[in-house]
Amino acid sequence: MSPIFLPLTPRFITLTLAVLATVIFGAGLLLDGGSIVLAILFGVALFLTIVGIVDLIQKPHAVLRNYPIAAHLRFIFEAIRPEMRQYFFEGEKDGMPFSRDRRAVVYQRAKNALDVRPFGTNYDVYAPGYEWMSHSVAPAPVSREPIRITIGGPDCSQPYSASVFNISAMSFGSLSANAIRALNNGARIGGFAHDTGEGGYSPYHREGGGDIIWEIGSGYFGARNPDGTFSAERFAATAVNPQIKMIEVKLSQGAKPGHGGVLPAPKVSAEIALTRGVAMGEDCISPSRHSAFSTPLEMMGFIAELRRLSGGKPTGFKLCIGHEWEFLAICKAMLETGIYPDFIVVDGKEGGTGAAPMEFLDHIGKPMRQGLFLVHNALIGIGVRDRIKVGVAGRIVTAFDMIRAMALGADWCNAARGFMFAIGCIQSQHCHTDRCPTGVATQDPTRQRALVVPDKTQRVVNFHRATVRELAEMTAAAGLDHPSQFKPLHISRRISPSEVLTYAELYPGLGEGELLAGTAGPRWTEAWNMADARSFRAVT
Repeated sequence: MSPIFLPLTPRFITLTLAVLATVIFGAGLLLDGGSIVLAILFGVALFLTIVGIVDLIQKPHAVLRNYPIAAHLRFIFEAIRPEMRQYFFEGEKDGMPFSRDRRAVVYQRAKNALDVRPFGTNYDVYAPGYEWMSHSVAPAPVSREPIRITIGGPDCSQPYSASVFNISAMSFGSLSANAIRALNNGARIGGFAHDTGEGGYSPYHREGGGDIIWEIGSGYFGARNPDGTFSAERFAATAVNPQIKMIEVKLSQGAKPGHGGVLPAPKVSAEIALTRGVAMGEDCISPSRHSAFSTPLEMMGFIAELRRLSGGKPTGFKLCIGHEWEFLAICKAMLETGIYPDFIVVDGKEGGTGAAPMEFLDHIGKPMRQGLFLVHNALIGIGVRDRIKVGVAGRIVTAFDMIRAMALGADWCNAARGFMFAIGCIQSQHCHTDRCPTGVATQDPTRQRALVVPDKTQRVVNFHRATVRELAEMTAAAGLDHPSQFKPLHISRRISPSEVLTYAELYPGLGEGELLAGTAGPRWTEAWNMADARSFRAVT
């Protein structure tokens, strides 16, 4: 096409019309200088003309060079696409990572609003993947007592009576100060625990007075020397605080296992620097691995030392399962040293994070149920399951989510995003931009003021209470007295329109001490033989 006709093609016609409008309205304004309407129209046309010329000569965006002015609609639609999808096109069972109805039930329970549904389930109960719990024709009485468990093995001198539903690890820095306040105040009033995340035990955790699980990550925030190594003295000084009930060593996180992190220097405020024990105005680095230990045997020694320094509080670790032989190497280290963690938290691949590379989010780490199955059965296989409690985290928001996990061996469940919804999160997925629209995941004081702490505190309490109440009612419906009595046989999964398997068939377990006696299962035998208590690397 001849260049002379290019201004009339669809690509450039918007700019052409803007230039013509500028000329016409400019001429009209010269003839009638007092016309406000012409002045406004001329200003708009001139602005669009300038935008179009800039689009033509800029270099980063090819689509703007080919479609000046008009291509900005693409960027506008891209910006509002998540909101448009969520509010206008998303079905009740659609939406990821949490569907609309799962978010809605949290909002309703947090607000003490009616949370029942009419007319019947929206699930296709004959579709592959549908799951359900078997009920009893003779339901048990619904327990009105708090559902709690005791965490702490024989080596623990300060066992902790924990709720079966607690707040999972979310750091101050990822969450706002007001979000931490609301969560911890809610934990205190509701009688459940609040995991600090690896960002440290902040003043906002202290302020609330709720029970704390102090997470110690590879950055040792709040318990580190200036060079980033672990400081026993700083740890001990904080760990003896009676508000801290348990110590959790973070090996990996479900959403980004094996990945370290950097909080850029501009985001390291005075508050964050004080909480984490780092220098203000410098990059805050969280390594991908611990420097305090490098083998399973050393790891067991580290756990024993943390338990001693904390005054005998329950001490354990959290991980997302990767190589199976690595966890079995940890099991061998337990047997060889005689040192056992008081608890293990299995973080599922489906867990959340403020920010992570897409590849790590989507394709690294075991999902929670597979990880839980491995940990629970490995501990049975070495004969120590009765002395180690197992918690889980990974997209848990309802009582049925908890029951599925407990049927596979979990003693308690943690939720992060569920409690975020309770304090106002709308799943806008702007956590990594510092532009959270509800003040939950931001350090911008003008944004976090939107989160009113007393109101959201009560919502945290309400959500926890309602979820545990539903757990009690479903437990009674199954004819059981306590959720710990759920077994894999209680949960069924449709494989095809004509085939159904129970979790007992899908997840065949080990017998007591079977790994030590010698199992016939090739899957377990191979991984057990590859495990070495002296190294996280596989024996070949």
